[in-house]
Amino acid sequence: MKNNLHVFLGSTVADAAARPLHWVYNQKKLLNYIRGKKDFTFLKKNKSPFYSIKTGKVSGYNDIGQVMFKTLIEGHTNIEGRFKKNIIKNFGPGSIYWKNYNLRAKYRKVKDWRGIIKGPWIHQNIIETVQNIKKGKKLTGGRKVNESDGFCAALPYFLYGYGFKNLKKIISFVTVSKISLKYALAKFHLIDLALKGSKDPIKEFTSKYKNNLYFKNIIKNINKIKKLKKEPHPQVVKKLGMACSYPGTFDSSVHSILTSSNYKSAVLKTIKAGGCNCSRVNFIGAYYAALKGVGSIPNSWVKKTDAAKRILRQN
Repeated sequence: MKNNLHVFLGSTVADAAARPLHWVYNQKKLLNYIRGKKDFTFLKKNKSPFYSIKTGKVSGYNDIGQVMFKTLIEGHTNIEGRFKKNIIKNFGPGSIYWKNYNLRAKYRKVKDWRGIIKGPWIHQNIIETVQNIKKGKKLTGGRKVNESDGFCAALPYFLYGYGFKNLKKIISFVTVSKISLKYALAKFHLIDLALKGSKDPIKEFTSKYKNNLYFKNIIKNINKIKKLKKEPHPQVVKKLGMACSYPGTFDSSVHSILTSSNYKSAVLKTIKAGGCNCSRVNFIGAYYAALKGVGSIPNSWVKKTDAAKRILRQN
């Protein structure tokens, strides 16, 4: 696809596929939800205990990428300024995201939000970003969490030929966490290697950056994960981290990649492990699409993904 948009398509489809089971942390409950199903993507009935959106739509992780994608479709002048405006429009006051954020404050002590939050869930990084843009701050990204929003926001920008140029700045619009920045850059290096024809980007990345101080801990963790290849993925994810935060979300994604042979099996494996599956499949879907091409994404899944239509129109 033009501008390597098959990689963004891979990320988007994977997110929508996992979304109905987003943030199910009880693995026993999750197994009950998917019992008897070989393909448990795009469940018709929402099972996320936090929010409910129509099957086929994407989580807040991928949606920040859609906002960047929309910004790039509109043009390539003043990308930064227009991206900020589009963030406010999509996530800020007056949006369904912000309305639901206010409802969360009202019903803070509720354990199961499904009956209250009808519509999307805004992430902490995006809440802070909206507030900082509104205040006119130079550094707009969130500080409180180490999560994947920055990677998701920058993915279309990276693919549109901008590569690593200004990439740190783009990520920082959404997160200024040093940990988030480091792991986002590691993901982009892996995707870049895949797009350049590497047969084993993870192996090549660890070899290329083995003496690099910046990626030292990431390389160390990847080598540890390689030793866990024979262990069941759900158990490893429980050990490495089921939640949204780095390093767990990255490490669990790497284990899924190392123990899968293709896009479909990696996404299904990730969903089955539970927790913040959407943060993990955004990277995994992008990685496998970069590695194996657009044909690796199941066409039946593409057809079920609402946001896929706009991506395909750009081809």
